[in-house]
Amino acid sequence: QVQLVESGGGLVQPGESLRLSCAASGFTSSLNVMRWYRQAPGKAREFVARITSIDNSTLYTDSVKGRFTISRDNAKNTVYLQMDSLEPEDTAVYYCHVLYRGNGYWGQGTQVTVSS
Repeated sequence: QVQLVESGGGLVQPGESLRLSCAASGFTSSLNVMRWYRQAPGKAREFVARITSIDNSTLYTDSVKGRFTISRDNAKNTVYLQMDSLEPEDTAVYYCHVLYRGNGYWGQGTQVTVSS
């Protein structure tokens, strides 16, 4: 059974950092493209970052380039999103996603709030 569990969210001030984790089970995350999305109140869910399976290449949405870093720990079957220089506009629920054997799976999300 595929399961994704996000953690690491919280309330921080602008300029601070957080590291989100996505613990995967039921499949090998290192063999799959893993993605982070976010959804702010009243807005559609949007792509944030992804990491590939073959060469661990990464891709980011423009608004987080240079501030966020996606990575993976294959031994822990976990994907991370390091978020630095956080801005109020980064406030959202962050979700982990995988497309596995033709089916899309989401975690339950973790809330990130950036406010002074």
